[in-house]
Amino acid sequence: MIRLVTGTNRNGFQIYPRRGASSLRDRIRREERKQRQQNLQEERAAQVISTKGQHWKEKEVIKYEKHTEPGDKKDTSAPLPPSYSPGYVEAAWYSWWVKQGFFKPEVQKIQPHATQETFALCIPPPNVTGSLHLGHALTVAIEDSLVRWRRMKGQKVLWVPGSDHAGIATQAVVEKKLWKEQSLSRHDLGREKFLESVWEWKEEKGDRIYHQLKSLGASLDWERSCFTMDETFSRAVTEAFVQLYDDGLVSRRRRLVNWSCTLRSAISDIEVESRPLTGKTNLFVPGYQRKVPFGLLFSFAYPTEEGGDEITVATTRPETMLGDTAVAVHPDDLRYLRFHGKRLRHPFSGRLIPVVTHELVNPEFGTGAVKVTPAHSLVDFEMAQALSLPMVSVIGEDGAMTEAAGDWIQGVKRFDAREQVLSALKEKGLYRGDCEHALLLPICSRSGDVIEHLLKSQWFVNCDDMAQKALEAVDSGRLKMTPSYHQKNWRNWLSNISDWCVSRQLWWGHQIPAYSVTVQGTRPEQNLCGETEGFWVAARSEAEARRKAAETLGRPEEELLLKRDEDVLDTWFSSALFPFAMLGWPEHTQDFQAFYPNSLLETGSDLLFFWVARMVMLGEQLTGRLPFREVLLHSMVRDAHGRKMSKSLGNVLDPLDVMTGISLEGLQQKLKDGNLDPRELKVAEAGLLKDYPRGIPECGTDALRFALCSYRVQGDDINLDVASVLAVRHFCNKIWNGVKFVLSALGEDFAPVPMEELRPCAPVDRWLLDRLRQLTEECERRLQTYDIHVAAGAIQAFWVQIYCDVYLEAVKPVLKGPHASDARQVLYRGAELTLRLLSPFTPFLSEELWQRLPSADVIRAPSVCVAEYPSPLHTAHWLYPEEVRQFDFVQSVIRTLRNLRSEYNMTKARPEVHVFCSLQEDLQSLQAFLAPLQTLSLSGPLHLHLSQGELQHGDPPGWAIGEVTENCHVHLNLQGLVDPPSDLIKLKSKHQKLKRELQEKMRNKTEDTEDKSLQQKISRIQRTIETLQRMIGDGNTLQP
Repeated sequence: MIRLVTGTNRNGFQIYPRRGASSLRDRIRREERKQRQQNLQEERAAQVISTKGQHWKEKEVIKYEKHTEPGDKKDTSAPLPPSYSPGYVEAAWYSWWVKQGFFKPEVQKIQPHATQETFALCIPPPNVTGSLHLGHALTVAIEDSLVRWRRMKGQKVLWVPGSDHAGIATQAVVEKKLWKEQSLSRHDLGREKFLESVWEWKEEKGDRIYHQLKSLGASLDWERSCFTMDETFSRAVTEAFVQLYDDGLVSRRRRLVNWSCTLRSAISDIEVESRPLTGKTNLFVPGYQRKVPFGLLFSFAYPTEEGGDEITVATTRPETMLGDTAVAVHPDDLRYLRFHGKRLRHPFSGRLIPVVTHELVNPEFGTGAVKVTPAHSLVDFEMAQALSLPMVSVIGEDGAMTEAAGDWIQGVKRFDAREQVLSALKEKGLYRGDCEHALLLPICSRSGDVIEHLLKSQWFVNCDDMAQKALEAVDSGRLKMTPSYHQKNWRNWLSNISDWCVSRQLWWGHQIPAYSVTVQGTRPEQNLCGETEGFWVAARSEAEARRKAAETLGRPEEELLLKRDEDVLDTWFSSALFPFAMLGWPEHTQDFQAFYPNSLLETGSDLLFFWVARMVMLGEQLTGRLPFREVLLHSMVRDAHGRKMSKSLGNVLDPLDVMTGISLEGLQQKLKDGNLDPRELKVAEAGLLKDYPRGIPECGTDALRFALCSYRVQGDDINLDVASVLAVRHFCNKIWNGVKFVLSALGEDFAPVPMEELRPCAPVDRWLLDRLRQLTEECERRLQTYDIHVAAGAIQAFWVQIYCDVYLEAVKPVLKGPHASDARQVLYRGAELTLRLLSPFTPFLSEELWQRLPSADVIRAPSVCVAEYPSPLHTAHWLYPEEVRQFDFVQSVIRTLRNLRSEYNMTKARPEVHVFCSLQEDLQSLQAFLAPLQTLSLSGPLHLHLSQGELQHGDPPGWAIGEVTENCHVHLNLQGLVDPPSDLIKLKSKHQKLKRELQEKMRNKTEDTEDKSLQQKISRIQRTIETLQRMIGDGNTLQP
C-alpha cells in the first residue's frame, strides 16, 4: 500500500513518501526494463538454431591402464600418449595428493621456501541436498587457483570443505521421497523417526558433492571437513544463540513474519523476491489448479454505525478485510473530516471499527481511506501498535481462512476466499469496482509461493548495533571488499537492516536452545516476571536452563516445568558461523588460534547479504574480531545466451558432464530424474535439444577450470559457452604437444643448470627468457589483485604465441647444430616454469607433464603443487631490453612477409627475400636475429640491405613488396612460385564480392572499425591483382 512517509523504520519495512506513488512507479519501470531485456535475451536465444559448441569432433579417448592403488603415485615412466586425453591425464593424481598430505597446512614443513605467512578460507558450503552446478565450479576454480598459488609460495594454507544442512530444501526432498515411496508424511512418522530418515538420506546422497569437488581438483583439507549438523558445529550454533541471548540481542516477540504457506514456515526478508506487476497478471500459485489474478485494486464501502453514510476504501487484498480493525484517513484530508471519531459497521461480522487518523496515510492512494488489517499487513501492524488497535488473524499457516474470519468462509483457501468475499460484497451492495494497479508482489524465493504476513511468536536477532560495526569495518578499511563497487549495496542494506527472524517451523535443523518455563500449579498462560510472551530462557542444556530459570524466578528447580522450543534456527544462522565454527570455536583450538580471522572470503556476489553480511556481524559480535580481512565477490554464471541457469530451462549443467562428456540422451535422462513438472520438463528438453544436439564432448577438468578462470569474474555476469571450454581443451593439447617436443629435444642425458646460472648468449634465447621474466611478474601482480583472468590469459598467450609459435619454431634448426646446449637449457626452463605457473589453474595436466621433466635441484619437490611458484625474484636477472626491442622489430618484418605469402597463396614455397632498411639500427636488429628471421618467415635466400635515401615503392615485375615501416620494406620473389592466371580469377571474384559488401554498408550509412578493415582488405587484394597482372604482361589494371 503506497501510503507512508519516506524512509525505512527500525523494523526494516519500506516506507514510501506521500507523493511516493511515483517512486514506486519508477522502481517498477526499472524492473520492467530489466524484465524486457531478459525477455529479449530469451527470445533471441529461442531463435538460435545452433550453438558454437555443437560443431565438435569426437576425440580419441585414451585411458591410463596401469594398475595403481588409490593413494599410490602414478607411473610416469611410460612414453606420453600421442595426444592429450583428459581421462589419461587426470587418473590417479588426486588420491596421491590427498594421501601425501599436500592439501594440509602441515605440508609447509617439507617446503624449503616456506614462509611465516598463513592463508585461510572456507568454501561456501553447498547444500547437502543436491549437486554442484557451473556456478559452484566457478567458485572452486577461483578459490583453488588462489589456494594452490599461496601454497606454492610457501605459505601455511588451510582451505576447509563443508556442506550445509539446508533445512528447508533437505526436509522438502525427504518429505517428497517418503510420500512417493511409502505414502507417509513426516507427521505420520513423528519427529524422531523423520530425522532418522533425513540422516539416512544424507549419508546416502551427501557424498556426491564431495565427489564433485574432488573431481574438480579442489585442494581441500578433507580431514578438517565439516557439516553444519555435526556435533561440534551444533555445539557452536548453541553457544552462539545463547551468547546473543545473554547479550540481549535475541528476544522472542509476537510480530508479523514473512510466511510461506507452502513450506509452513517463516522465512527471512532476503528470501523474499519482489515481483513487479504493472497491472492485472495471472500467476500460478502452489496449491491452486488455476492461475490467480494479481495487480488489481478493489474498492468497497464501509457503512457508518448510524447508517446513511459510508467510506469507500481501496485494497489489493479484499480477503483480509475480514480481519480489519479500523479504517484510517489522513488528519488533513478535508473529504473525511466528518468521519473523525465515528465508527463503521463491518459488513460480515457486524463489529464496529473506528475511523482513525494517521499522518502516514497517503491521501492520493485509492480513495484516500485505507482499511487497517494489523495481523496481515506490515504497514498496518506499525499503525495498530501506535494506535493500540486489536489484531485479528483471519488467514492460517496453511493459507486457509481461520475461525476468526467467520464460519461461512472458514477453511477456504485465501485466494478462493478472495472471490467469495467480493461476491458477498456485491450481494450486499457494497462493492464499488476495481481497476488495474501496479504493485510489487512478494514471492518466496524457495517455494514460489505468494508470501503471507502472519502474526507469530518468533525469535528475532536485533541487528542494529552489529550492522553499524559491519559498516564501520568497510568504511575504515578494516574489511576490504573487491570489487569496491559492492560497497554501495553493502551500505544501503546494512543502513536499513531489519531484525532477523531466525525461527523456522521445521524439524530438520538446529533445534532452538530455548525453553519455555512454567511453575507447577500455575496455568501456562500466566506471565512470569511480566514477560508478555511467557517466560523463556536460552541455555546450552536443559539443566542449565533450569538453573537459570530458578535463579531468575527465585523458585526451587524441582517446581519448574521446562519445554524446549520445537522450532529450528534459520539455516543462514549456522552458515554465518562457518569461518570460526569450522576451526573449533567456541573452543580456542590450535586451528582457531592459527587461522582466525580467515584471510579471505570468496563467494558469489548474490550471497553478499544472505551470507557475507551475517558472517561479518556475528563474527565480530561473538569472537570480537572480523571473521576475515577481505571479501572477493565474483559474478553470476549464465548460459551462452545470457539466461540465468534454471532447471526449468534445461540449462543447468553438472560440471562432471562438461569434464567427462555426456550424450544428449544422458542429459535428457537427468532432467527426467529431477523434480520438474511436465510443463517445465517439456521446455527444458527443447532447450537441451537446441543447445546440445550431440551432447557435450569430453573437455576435462583442467579445461573447465582454466576456461572459468579466463572470464573477468569481477565484472558483468559470465555467459559460459561449452565451446569456450572445448577451446581450452585445444590449448591443453597445445601444452601437451609442446612439452612432448621439449622432452624429445632434451634427450636422455640432459641436465638442467640452476636458474641463476642460466645466462645464454644467443639473442633469441635472451628474448625468450626476458619474456618469461615479464610473464612471471605479470602473474604475481595479477594474482595479488585477484585479476585471475589476466594471469591466465598471459600464460596462455605466452605458451601459444611466444613459446610454441615463435621460440620452438626458431630453435628447431639450432637444436641440430653446434650451439644446441644453450637452446636446450632455455627450452627446458620455458616449459618447466610455465608448468609451475599453470599449476594453480590446470593441476592435473601440470602434474602429469612436470613429473616427466628432469630436475635442476638436488632436492626436488615431490609434486608441482608444493613446488615453489615462480617469483620475479628468481627471474630478475633475465633482463634483456635490447634483445626484446630488436626482436619486436624482427617480428614485424616476419608478419609482413607471412602476410605476403598468404596473399599469394604460397604454402610450401621458400621464396627469395630482400629486406631494405634506411636505418642502421633496424639493419642491426635483423642481422642479430638473421636465423630466426629466415626460419620463421619461411624464406629462401635472405638478403639485407641498407638503403640510402628514400625507399623505392614501385613493384618490380615478378616481385611483391610489403611495407614494414616507412623505413623498411620487403621484396618477395614470386617468379616460378605462383600461377597468375589461375590466381587472378579467384582474386577478382573475391574483390568484387568485397566491394559489393562495402557498398551495401555505405548505403546503410554504417561506418565502423569493420568497414575500415574491409576497405584495407579490398586495397590489399587490388595490389595483389595488379602485381599478378604485370607478371603476365596485362597492362589493363583493375580500376578501383
